[in-house]
Amino acid sequence: MKNFFNFRTIIFIAILVFGIIFSIPSIFGTAGKKITLGLDLQGGLNVLLGVDTEEALKGKYSSIATQINYEAQSQSILIDSIKTNDNNISFDLIDTSLKDSMDKILSNINGLNVDYNDGKYIISFSENEIKLIKDSAVKQAVETIRNRLDIYGLAEPSITRQGSENISVQLPGIKSAEEEQNALDLIIRPAQLKMMAVDEDRNMRVNSMSEDEARSYGDVILPFINDMEAKILLKEIPILDGSMLTDARVGYDDKNRVIIVFSLNNVGAKIFADFSGNNVGKRMAIVLDNKVYSAPSINERIGGGSGQISGSFSFEEASNIAIALRSGALSAPLELLEKRNIGPSLGADSIKSSLIALFGAFSAIIIFMVIYYGFAGVIAVSALFVNILAIIAVMSLFGATLTLPGMAGIVLTIGMAIDANIIINERIREALRNGESIVKSISFGYINATRAIFDANNTTLIVAVLLYVYGTGPIKGFAITMGIGILASIITAIIGTHGIYLWLGEKINNTKRLNFWFGIKVGEK
Repeated sequence: MKNFFNFRTIIFIAILVFGIIFSIPSIFGTAGKKITLGLDLQGGLNVLLGVDTEEALKGKYSSIATQINYEAQSQSILIDSIKTNDNNISFDLIDTSLKDSMDKILSNINGLNVDYNDGKYIISFSENEIKLIKDSAVKQAVETIRNRLDIYGLAEPSITRQGSENISVQLPGIKSAEEEQNALDLIIRPAQLKMMAVDEDRNMRVNSMSEDEARSYGDVILPFINDMEAKILLKEIPILDGSMLTDARVGYDDKNRVIIVFSLNNVGAKIFADFSGNNVGKRMAIVLDNKVYSAPSINERIGGGSGQISGSFSFEEASNIAIALRSGALSAPLELLEKRNIGPSLGADSIKSSLIALFGAFSAIIIFMVIYYGFAGVIAVSALFVNILAIIAVMSLFGATLTLPGMAGIVLTIGMAIDANIIINERIREALRNGESIVKSISFGYINATRAIFDANNTTLIVAVLLYVYGTGPIKGFAITMGIGILASIITAIIGTHGIYLWLGEKINNTKRLNFWFGIKVGEK
C-alpha cells in the first residue's frame, strides 16, 4: 500500500471524490448546486429587441437641459424659454452681462457645441458625442435588462448585443403565457421617472391646446395613468429625473393602498428640497414613462430626499415597477422585433440526442481502448470517466448553464482527453518494443508525451478562452465545457494515470504478460 499513497494517486482520488460529490445533484436531481439547462435544452423564450437610439439622444438633451436650468437657478442666472428638440437645446439669457458665468456652467459639460448670438444660446452635441451617446444607450440597455432579470430571479438569462442597435435575450424556463408577459413587461418597461412642474398659468386651457402650441411655451401635454382622457400641462424640462434615484420599494399608504416609495441621492434630494421650498402652493407631477401618476400640491418644503408613487397598483405590478426603477431607467425605448417560443419537447429531444452521442462516443472509446491497449486502456478509460465527472462537478459548483453547444464541447473533450492517453500509451509501447523494462518504459512514455500533450492542450485552451471572452451565449457554453475539460484531462491523463502505474509498479515490473497489460506481445517490434 506504500506506493498507493504517492501524490499523483492522491490527486487522482481527490478529483474522483470531488467529481462524485458535486455531480450527484445534477445527475440525479437531488438537492444542492446543479447545472442549469440552457434555452435550447429546457425550452423558454427568445426575443430580439431593437434600441431606439434617437430617443436616447432626445433624452440626453432633456437631461442636460435639466442640469443647465438647475445650475443657472442656483447661481441666480436668469434664463427664459429653455426648450429641447431633436437636435439641440435653446434658451435666452436675460442678463447678457452674466454670459461668462453661463459659459463656465456649459464648459463643465462634455461634448457640447455652443452657439451664442445676442443673448440666445443654441447648444448641440458634437458628432463624436452623438456616437458615444447612441453606443452607450445600447450598452446601458444590456446591463439594465440583465440587472432587472437578476433581481426578478430568472435563472441564467442570456443577454447579448447583436449588431449596432439590437439585443438578443434568451430566457430559459419561461413556459406559460403569464410568465412570458411578466418577463417582457419587465424587460421593455423604460422606467423613466421624472418630477415635472405644472404650468399653472396655462393648464386651464390644456384641453383645447395642441402639442405644437404647448411646445411653443416650452411645455408638454401628458395623460394621467388612471384616466387617459384627462390631460395636464407640464413644464417640458424636468425638475429631476430617475438618474438621481437610489432605491425604490413597494409600500403601503395610510389607507393600506399599494404604493412605490423611492429615495434620491444627495444631489436629487437637494434639488427636490429647493424646488419644493420655492414653489409652495404650486403642483409638481410625478411622471413615469410619460404618464402622470399624481400631481399633488406642495404644502411645504420637502426634505429627506424621498417620495412616493401611487396609482391603483396591484402588488405584483408595483413590485415590477420598483425592480425596473432600482435597476435603472432605459435611456432609450426598446422595440420587440422578434419573439420565439422554444418548447420543452424540443429541449428534451436535444438532450436525448446529445446523451446518445455522449454515451455512444464513450462506449466506442471503451471498446477500442480495452481491445487495443489491454489493461492500459482500462486505466485510460478510468481517467476519462473521472474527467467527465470533474466537468459536471465544476459546472454544478458554479451554477453554470449547459447548452447544446456545451454538450458538444463535452463530447469533443472526450476525444481530446483520450488522445492524451493514446500518446502516453504509444510512447510506453515504443519503449517496451525497444527492450526497456516496464518501469523505464512508463517513465519514458510520460516524459516524452507530456510536452506534446501540454503544447496541444495549451493552444486549445487559449482558443477556448478567446471564444469565451469574445463569443456570444452558445459559443460561451461551448468554450466553458471545453476549457474545463482540457484542464481536467491534463490532470487526469498526465498526473492521475501515472500515479496508477506507480501504484501497480511492483505487480507489472516482472510480468511477461505484456499483451494483457499493454496490448503487445513479448518481442513484438
